[in-house]
Amino acid sequence: MRPMNDHAPWQLPPDTLAGAVARCATRLDEAGVAFGHGTDNPWDEAVQLVLGVLGLEDGPDVAGRPLAAADWDAIAAVLDRRIGERCPLPYLLGEAHFAGLRFRCDPRALVPRSPLAELIEGGYRPWYAGPPPRRLLDLCCGGGCLGIAAAVHAPGLTVVLADLDSDALALAAENVARHGVARRVSLRRSDGFDGLAGERFDIILCNPPYVDSEDLAGMPAEFRHEPAAGLGAGDDGLDLVQRLLPTAAQHLEDHGLLLLEVGNSWPALEARYPRFPFTWVELERGGHGVAAITARELRDHAGALAYNAGAVTGQD
Repeated sequence: MRPMNDHAPWQLPPDTLAGAVARCATRLDEAGVAFGHGTDNPWDEAVQLVLGVLGLEDGPDVAGRPLAAADWDAIAAVLDRRIGERCPLPYLLGEAHFAGLRFRCDPRALVPRSPLAELIEGGYRPWYAGPPPRRLLDLCCGGGCLGIAAAVHAPGLTVVLADLDSDALALAAENVARHGVARRVSLRRSDGFDGLAGERFDIILCNPPYVDSEDLAGMPAEFRHEPAAGLGAGDDGLDLVQRLLPTAAQHLEDHGLLLLEVGNSWPALEARYPRFPFTWVELERGGHGVAAITARELRDHAGALAYNAGAVTGQD
């Protein structure tokens, strides 16, 4: 939906959906809300708010659609909550868009927003060089968006969704049912790899908690509606990652690939493991801190993963 000027008086309902979007965008901008849960600006957020409340899809004929007073009342109620509560919009709508799909979304898990969606939709090229993948693990799955999207985009793929949090797994189960992939997607309660002994995968997608304590303390109010355990990971953001990397090779086929998202903690990861050759993915749609790590690299540089004293103590 393209921006259109809204000349309706502020005290009256807008005449069209475009007018409603324009008015919502203005209010969001003036209120200084924070973005980052699927949008990064007031206009896109307003589009999602209006279309989400009305249950509509964007398209060329949507902007000029007449708006009933009752529809504006419903939109305004969500807008007021978005501004007053500083709650992420997907939680208010109960739904999030990710990798071209719709997922149920509530505070049991983080709002889906990982840049790994780009790699799923692109078939993991050029990073995955093995045969057509048969098994994929979504580790730290939260509401299951990564693994479920992978299953939908690759009909021959079997997926395991693993997480320590039972509430998140319950939400993931609802999303599995929603997308009709229960025959190929199973759920596992697991603390890291602890509940996956003996299992190997062609691809592991991992979006673990990785926010360091400084960034966590400075996050806008919107992020405080999300489960803290899904965000914070200690002083440098690596509390869980440092447990996962040394054993990840045991859960990958010889041709396997680990795609690990660490966001702003990528410099800390390189500092923690200065001898490991991390490859950082350049993402066309934005985002950063995604490492593509092959099973061979994990095995060939196992010593580098075990040795991080230089980063911790300053020794060479």
